[in-house]
Amino acid sequence: MVHAARATGVTTLTLDSPANRNALSTALVADLRAALATASADPDTAAVVLTHTGNTFCAGADLKSPCDPADFLALLREITGLATPVVARVTGHVRAGGLGLLGACDIAAAGPASTYAFTETHIGVVPAVISAPLLPRLDPRAAARYFLTAEAFDAPEATRIGLLTLHGEDVDKALAPVLEGLRKAGPRALAATKHLLTAPVREALERHGPALTELSARHFASAEAREGITARFERRDPSWRR
Repeated sequence: MVHAARATGVTTLTLDSPANRNALSTALVADLRAALATASADPDTAAVVLTHTGNTFCAGADLKSPCDPADFLALLREITGLATPVVARVTGHVRAGGLGLLGACDIAAAGPASTYAFTETHIGVVPAVISAPLLPRLDPRAAARYFLTAEAFDAPEATRIGLLTLHGEDVDKALAPVLEGLRKAGPRALAATKHLLTAPVREALERHGPALTELSARHFASAEAREGITARFERRDPSWRR
């Protein structure tokens, strides 16, 4: 479900689970964690690029077979704790838990067709685990709006609120100077600088992670979530719709 390709100084990891729009299943999370571990052990990798096939970067939790929230928390910790910078390359839609991946990445770039939404509340669950990497990065007023309302927004808005680093008509052209800068950096200095920059996110994951995973699991197991997820699959409004 995750393919690795290596070029000069860059390892690209591609999420490739089209059947569920790269949703966070147990298998995809396990494959991504393994691929990150392999990339981190490669001394010739100055940067890891995380991208996707199809029109969806990540649809969030696999509602038919969701991964354990503790495994997802471990994945976010591993991205932020990786000595190598991780760069998200987005050309499609990102929803719910997929936004947590963007928050864990050091740099995130997107093309014009990308869209974003924290869809959790609309199916009766909580954007719990992803709040740890995202709240230190996002504009607080924007986080309150989009976490609560589940509204969709575009790449310029995602950049304005701190979800993305940059966006452009050609995402690869926009990323070219970023990757070139990372290739030129001293490996030890690069790792130490990333460690410095990720301190608030790593602290949030460490301090609040266990409580957030419990919160996420509790709401996913609730009657409200069962109704919300069933309504999503049946393409109808949930019973609480006012």
